[in-house]
Order: sequence, then C-alpha cells, then structure tokens
Amino acid sequence: MKNYFIVLSIIISCAGCAQETPDKQMDDLISGMIKTGSAGVTVAVEKDGKILFSKGYGSANPEYDIPNTSKTIFHVASVSKQFTAFAIALLADQGKISLDDDIRKYLPELHDFGQRITIKQLVHHTSGLRDQWNLLALAGWRLDDVITRNQVLRLISHQNELNFNPGDEMSYCNTGYTLMGEIVSRVSGKSFAEWCKDNIFEPLDMNNTMFYDDHEKIVKNRAYSFNDSPEGLKKSVLSYANAGATSLFTTAEDLTKWSNNFYTMKVGNEAVMKQMEERAVLNKGDTLSYAFGQDISKYKGLNAIAHSGGDAGYRSFLLRFPEHKFSIVVLSNLGSFNPAGLAYKIADIYLKEYLKDDNKKSVEKPSEASRIEVGESLLKSYEGQYQLSPEMIVAIKLEKGKLMAHASGQSPVALVASSDSEFLIEGTDMKIAFNKAVGDSVNQFTFYQGGQTMTAPRIMPFDPKSIDLKAYTGAYYSPELQTSYNLELKGDTLIANHIRHEPCVMTPITGDVFATDAWFMSKIEFIRNNKLEITGFKASSGRVRNVKFEKRAM
Repeated sequence: MKNYFIVLSIIISCAGCAQETPDKQMDDLISGMIKTGSAGVTVAVEKDGKILFSKGYGSANPEYDIPNTSKTIFHVASVSKQFTAFAIALLADQGKISLDDDIRKYLPELHDFGQRITIKQLVHHTSGLRDQWNLLALAGWRLDDVITRNQVLRLISHQNELNFNPGDEMSYCNTGYTLMGEIVSRVSGKSFAEWCKDNIFEPLDMNNTMFYDDHEKIVKNRAYSFNDSPEGLKKSVLSYANAGATSLFTTAEDLTKWSNNFYTMKVGNEAVMKQMEERAVLNKGDTLSYAFGQDISKYKGLNAIAHSGGDAGYRSFLLRFPEHKFSIVVLSNLGSFNPAGLAYKIADIYLKEYLKDDNKKSVEKPSEASRIEVGESLLKSYEGQYQLSPEMIVAIKLEKGKLMAHASGQSPVALVASSDSEFLIEGTDMKIAFNKAVGDSVNQFTFYQGGQTMTAPRIMPFDPKSIDLKAYTGAYYSPELQTSYNLELKGDTLIANHIRHEPCVMTPITGDVFATDAWFMSKIEFIRNNKLEITGFKASSGRVRNVKFEKRAM
C-alpha cells in the first residue's frame, strides 16, 4: 500500500509538470540563467497591448544588492535606432524632410565627398560613412570615456573619405544614426531628446523612457552594467552623452507600449508604419533584411521583426511577431548574457502552436548532437590564411586537436565540425564551409551569417623574416583624427604606441600589410612613394577603412 501512494504521488507530480503555466516555464527558464548576486535581466512579454509576463532577475547594482524589477531602467544601446528611424519617418510623413534629401542640406559642415548621401542611406547603413566608435577609439578615446554629441559631430566633420560609394554596400554604421538625431534636432529646433519626449514618449505614456544625452543626469531606478571576469563580477562603465545611435533609457514594460503602437498607431499612421518596414536596396538591386532600425526575417515560419543592442555590459533585444501582435523584450545589465537566445526560447513557449520546425539555426551554442569528430589530417588541410575582406585576414590553425580561427584584431574562436567541411563558430549562429578546387586542395572558405555569405580565398603563406621591420618605425600622424602613433621595434616585434592605449602588437601578413591585436585598428597598410620610401600608412578595421596617417620626422 505504501508503494502505491509513492507511485500515485509521482503520477500526480508529473501530471502537474505537463500542465505548467507559461509563467512557471518562464520563471524556471530565466532563474536558471542568473547566478546569485550577479547582474541580471528584466523580461516583458506582451500581446494585443496586454502584458502577459513581466519580471526582473538578478541585481540592478550588485554593489548595493538592488534587485532588477519590472520597473528597472536600462540603457538599451542599439535598440535606440528604432526610435531614431521612426522620428525620421514621422518628419518625412509630415513633409518636413525628404528621405531622398542630401544630408548636407541639414549638415553643411560635413565634407563634400563628391557623391550625394541621402537620409535613407543613413537609415539603411548604406551611406559609406565611417563608424563613429571605431574612429573615436582610433583617435585615442576609450569607450568608457565621456563621449559627447559635439565631440562625435566634430570628428565626423573632419572625415574626408568614405568606406565605399553610397549605396554600394551595407556596413552597420552608428555615425548615420547620430547624424539622423542631429537632423531631427535642426529641423525641429529642439534637442533630439526633447523632440522624442514630446512626440513619442509622452503620447505613448512611456513615462520611464528618455534619450540620455547628459552623462551627469541622475536617473532613479536605473541598472548599471557589469561584466564577468576570472576575478568575479566587474563594473563596465558607460558615460555616453550622445543620442541617436544609442543612449535610450527605458524599461521592458515601456518597450511593450512602443511595440503595441505599431498596431494601434497612437503615434504615426499606416504610411509611417509601412515606411518602418522598407528594407535596404543596394545600387546593384540586392534587397537586404535591414529596414528602419529593424531587421526583418522569419522564425519557424512566422514573420519576425527584431533589433539587438550592446554597449559596455548592457545587452538588449526587442522581438515582434506582427501577425500575432506579440512582442518580447529582454533587457540585461550583464555583458555575457544572450538576450536574443532567451527571446527565441520565450517565443517557443508562448507561440508553440503557431511555430514550424524550419531548421532555423540556433542562436545558442551548437548542441552536442550537431558535433562530429574530424580526423587530424583533414583538419590540418584547412590550416592557412584566408582573406575575408580587404581589412580582414583569418588565420586557421590546428591547436591541441581543435581548429581555431583568428581574424585580424579579434580574439581566436573555436570551430566545431558539423560535417567534414562545415564548421560552426562556437557560441554563435555563424558557420564556415571550406571549399575545394580542382586537385582536391582547399582554396577558400564561405562564411555564413544571418542569411548572407562571404567568400574568403586562401592566400599564400608569408614569411615575416623576409621584411626589414626597422623600415616601418617612426611617428605617424592623422590630420583627420588629429592623433599620432609611434611605431617602434621591441626585439623582433613591431609595436604601435599611442599615449592613451596599451601598446599594440603588429604582425606582418604580406609585404607592407600588418594585422594588429587592436579591435579598432585590425589592419595597417603602409604607403610608399615612387622611390619606394615609406610615407605613411592606412588604418582599417571592420567599420572603418583606410584612415590615412602621414609619416613625420622624429
């Protein structure tokens, strides 16, 4: 009889598990992601204007044991771009600007590049402008410095070259959104923060939302940002005093009001909402997934509209499923947190009956089931250097039985085999597929990310001992950035020194081209005159190309 009651209790318990409410599933899911005493996350789920779930986890400030709650205010980084794009779309709908206007109509201090850059190209990241954060770092700023709107605008106005011809490519560019915020300000006669308060936040009753353009302003109930480290949790300081590309302060619940406005149109109208979903089209005719501060895609058969954000230790993700008028907001103050991964798991809970298994690649780490063992001889055949872009060389190397990829200016990442020739980049949804030419030798790899592909041809190995490193030493100055680097030899290593940065190690790739270990200067290409004398160099990174430095007499 005793055993009967034990079995019965187990059956009852399991029956309860099968009927867990979404709230219980959410609580179990998120609680397991946050360590006691750590920074954490706030989540809100909304449908048809009704909040289905809203809760905070972890700490808004672990120094004082202040918990994250549904009312905690977060810096949401690039999720801000939706609001900046919406402001531009609203002004265009009102006839106060045209999306096809040349940006110099409103910003005459910008350099005349000899090519027209339109407001719409700023929206779609197709302007060719260099990215402000990379430029600031290259000029000597730290990203935890106070960085003001005026500093950014002055730096942009000193640029006299583009990364590419406007409309030829898409390269994510924070500069464009800072300039859009400035256009809103100049057209309206108000600061961008004031205009958004009057025209978006107050009409939508987003009472805990603002564009934070004053780094000294006190904001009650705000979360501060943190990063994990081997020594434990550390502060990740952010002191931005600029808005447009970033700096929206808001709560998860306020963002659900914003999401619901796409359907109620309390602010805006059908034309504005349609404009917000207009995707970028390149000069060659390719249509991209990026619209007005929103990336448009599909998730398991459903249309999905999203944008992520990341500054310092802040991480954010806003995900909408328009057919269901359903949105998910994930805001974190922990740099290692993956808000997109959590958002899609939440979608799996609430939209389960509508989702189809479309073999969408996970945004989490590849599962053990997707991993296979590949022989060492095959792995060694993939070793070598591959040119992913003019600015980026990727070195593939076998280390302790694991294939590693080391891109210029970035930390090495592990490659996890999913077939004999295809490898997932560990911890991401990106993939590399090695391709073979006639003769069965690997001649390139294809890089897959977010539905887009890039080909990286294999390049000839280079012997660093074949060049005289001493010839590259000296002082180099950039008139555009008004900053200097001093290149010197330390033993057999060329080092780039800047008064505000740690010494940067330069590694020869080809004749006059070096990779560095600095994210903001991943490639340096030296310039020679007709006498083959070195006269300067061009510095590049992922979002900045060919900033010129002149060699100066010591």
